[in-house]
This record gives sequence, structure tokens and C-alpha cells, in this order.
Amino acid sequence: MAAPKKGRSASAQSKPGRSLALILIAIAALTGGMFASGNTTPRLGIDLAGGTSITLRAVPERGQESAINKTNMNTAVEIMERRVNGLGVSESEVQTQGDENIIVNIPKGTNSKEARDQVGTTAKLYFRPVLTTEISGGGAAATPTPSASSSASGDSTDKATSSASPSGSTSPSPSSTTQGRAVTDALKADPTPSTSASSSASASASGSASGDQATSGLEAQYAKLDCTKEAVRAKAGDGAKPSDPTVACGQNSQGQWQKYILGPAEVDGTDVDKAQAVWNAQNAAGWTVTMQFTNAGGKKFGNITGKLAKNQPPQNQFAIVLDGQVISDPSVSEALTGGNAEISGNFNQQSAESLANMLSYGALPLTFKEDSVSTVSPALGTEQLKAGLIAGAIGLALVVIYLLVYYRGLSIIAILSLLVSAALTYTIMSLLGPAIGFALNLPAVCGAIVAIGITADSFIVYFERVRDEVREGRSLRPAVERAWPRARRTILVSDFVSFLAAAVLFIVTVGKVQGFAFTLGLTTLLDVVVVFLFTKPLLTLMARSKFFGSGHSWSGLDPKRLGARPPLRRTRRPSAPVETKEA
Repeated sequence: MAAPKKGRSASAQSKPGRSLALILIAIAALTGGMFASGNTTPRLGIDLAGGTSITLRAVPERGQESAINKTNMNTAVEIMERRVNGLGVSESEVQTQGDENIIVNIPKGTNSKEARDQVGTTAKLYFRPVLTTEISGGGAAATPTPSASSSASGDSTDKATSSASPSGSTSPSPSSTTQGRAVTDALKADPTPSTSASSSASASASGSASGDQATSGLEAQYAKLDCTKEAVRAKAGDGAKPSDPTVACGQNSQGQWQKYILGPAEVDGTDVDKAQAVWNAQNAAGWTVTMQFTNAGGKKFGNITGKLAKNQPPQNQFAIVLDGQVISDPSVSEALTGGNAEISGNFNQQSAESLANMLSYGALPLTFKEDSVSTVSPALGTEQLKAGLIAGAIGLALVVIYLLVYYRGLSIIAILSLLVSAALTYTIMSLLGPAIGFALNLPAVCGAIVAIGITADSFIVYFERVRDEVREGRSLRPAVERAWPRARRTILVSDFVSFLAAAVLFIVTVGKVQGFAFTLGLTTLLDVVVVFLFTKPLLTLMARSKFFGSGHSWSGLDPKRLGARPPLRRTRRPSAPVETKEA
């Protein structure tokens, strides 16, 4: 039974080149991806690049303290991210801190005053009638496909009993919007040109209850509006009062930007009492978004939908406008009374919940007050980074000196392993910047420096196990293989504890401390990869060389220097004399 086991062990020892080739291919692939994407350096955080940090605190109105919750805070973050991105800001950070604070970090090069005005404004949701709409840059108005009707016993997506259900006559498909969620054809107008709708406010006003308020100045603004430009979209309708008509931008189901002239707000977001995503098993549309209006809001919604139902497309649509941008524009064919409405289409759970949160947020009496604004100088961050890198270089140099003095030839393996770990860390950090928005800040640099000690500790554990086997009188090649199982368990337990600490720290903290936790966790995982795929196979190959295998005095594995015991020799036990028996 011993022979097969020995054969398997020999086979495993004879192919360490496969592991080395695998990790070298991974490094080459990551490096190639880094240069191909143009991201050759890690993305820097605000403390290294400089910029403005704004702390906002959520303040509810009296009696509405429950409005501050995780769902609404996350929705507020989504809205603020869209606002900041609308200013043309790249690499901005918007995140919650605690239960009622939001931190907005804006890199250098942005108008900080304009950014403060944008992120500090309370989100406003309005329901406005559509006077005219067309593809931005096109010359014809859009004709909506969806419609809504009322039925006493309707059970399909285009009928409703106690709730209104604007829905499409064709199978809708999701499309991305600037908010990053899916919007269905049931909520968007079909961009097919139509001769029934005019591209000017004056022509559309004849069929609209509020169209006569569209002035020539608004027509000129509408004619110049180019919704394909992010900066233009962010400023569309700036300064317009709820009681005035305005222009706005939105995205249709084909991913094209549309521009609108909208009438005065007929229903306010605060008139929505509740909105939620609901799975409707009896509805072919599946996920739907239901809205419940207040008593006053239900009456206003019924009145405006009754007026719109008499108009021709696109003037039978109402636009749901959040922060000046159209997030939905369903059409109606009859008055939707009763205080309830249902939006259906090809929603999935995520897109339905996203739209429901947007609708709910407009109904919340939640405002934000500016707690603090701090300007971070890149010069200060650069000085701190330089000091951190110097400290890291000194620590790394001390580790290398210790390895050279104590482990001699084995230190070559340790240094090469540290270089491989550094290459993996650098390339992955460079790629994670554009991929998930990871930014290298000062705490993250500290996490990378701490990881040097964790990685070096893994090498030391393995080296000491090998030296223990040599002290027992074994030759190097079997010592390397016998030491690995025990060293592997110790390394895995140690790295698991380190990774668990990093994960807990990442979950329970916010802001820059998360950068430290993320880097620590990442480098801990890479330590396992490097030890298993590089350090151990490389030592296996080195053990076959004459320098290490013969126990050279500078190899770090000299049996005499380690005080090895002489190899044990097995001798036969002398047999007892056999007495002859007499016949």
C-alpha cells in the first residue's frame, strides 16, 4: 500500500512548474489588461488627489423621524450621485456614514460651490403633463406606445380595477437610464415620428389643458436643448417653478435621449402616500409598482389624468419628474380615480424597487443640512503619502535584511515572492479603480504596508517547518514535502483570522477606514495565492539544485548550522540463540 502513495507524492513533486507557469500567466494577463485599458496607475482618493469633502445630515420634519431609514438614505445617495455626475465630475464618492449622514467627496477640478448647491438641494418630485417631446437632435415628436384603460373586472396589465395600470401593447424590454436602473416600454414613449404632434409648444398647446402657458422663450430654450450632453441635462429646467412650464430630459426604452416641454406641476411628490414594488402573480407583467395617493393627491391625480385622456399623443402623457429629469412618462386613456395607481411592464425586482424608491423619496419630508465642508490639499496628501511610503520602504528594507542574515539563500525565495505579491497587488488595484470605483487613499496605503508583514510571516512559517525537518535528520527534498502540510494549515488559519478581521472592519465602518480594510483583505487573499502557487513550488525546484540540496553553508539549510541529528539507522534485532534439542 505504500508504493501508490509514494508514486503520487513523487508525481506532485515533479510538476511544480505548472503552478509557477499559472501565476506568471496571471500576472502577464493582469498587466496586459492594465495597459490595454489605459489604467496604468491606481485611482487616487480625495486625500491624495485633493478636492472637497461635504458632510450632510438628514433632518426630518416634526413627526416624520421614521423617514430616516436605510432605504431612503440609499435613495438619497443615488440622487446625489446623479447630481454630482451631472456636473461632469469623475471619480466622486457619495456614501452614507452612520444612520443619518452622507459624505460627498469631490476631487479637485470641480466648482465646489456649485457642487455644494447641487448635493444640498432637497429632491423634488412632480407629475407634469407632457406638452411635446422628441428625440434630442431629431425633428419630430414622439408618439407613445403605452396606454391605460379602466375596466370593472380587468385582470391584465393594460386594465385596472381599483388601480390604474399604464402599460404597453407590445412586449417591453428594459433599458438603462442615467440612474442605472431599467425602465420599461410601458413607461416610455415610442420614438416613432408622428405627424399628429407638433414639435413646438404653440402647436401642442391647443390640445393640452396647460399648453397655453408655453411661451416663445420656452420654445427657444427647447429648440436649443441637447439632452445628449450630460452638463446640459443637469441644468435643464433650472430655476423653473412648479407652477411654470419647463423643459426636461429623459431616456426612452431604446436608450435615446428625449427632450420635453412640460406643463405646470399638477401633482406634487408629497401627494404620494406610498409606493412599493409588488410581485403580481395574476399579472403577466410580473413585477409592478403600485402608488397610493393621499386624499387630496388622489383627487388631483384623477383630475389631471381625466384631462390628459382627452388629448392625442403625446399630450395624453404625464411625466414623473425628479430633480428636473423625466424618470417615467406613461400615457393614459381614461381618468384614473380612486387614489391608487399601478405601473406595470417588463420590470424585474431591482428595477421595480428602484422606481418605487424614487417615487417614495419624493413623498418624504426629508431634507439635508450641511454639517461641514473641508478642502483637502493634494500637497498635504502627497506629503503624507511620501511619509507613508518612506515608512513602508524602511520596514521592507528591515524585513529583507533580516531574511538575508537569518535565512541566507532562502531569502531569495522570500524576496521573489514579495515581488510577485507586489505585482499582483498593484495591477489589481489599478484595474479595480474603473471597475468598482476603488480609490487608493492613505488608510489603504497603510493596509498595503501592514500586508508586507503578513506575507513575510507566511514565508517564515514554511521555512521554519522545513528547517525543523532538516534538524530531524531528513534530507532537503523530503523535508520540503513533509513540512508543507503542517505549514499550510498554520498559514491558512493565520490568513483566515486576518481576512475575517478585515471583513468585519469593512462591514462595520464607513469612509476611509473601509479602504484600509479592503486593502488588508485583498492582500491577505493574495498572500494565500502567492504561497501556494509560487513560494512552495519554487522551493520544491530549489531543493533539487546542488546549492540547496547539498546543504551549502549559505543556503540557509546547512544541517551542521541547524544542529541536525544524524540520520537514524535501522538495524536488525539480534535473534535469541536457539537451543538444540536432543533426540
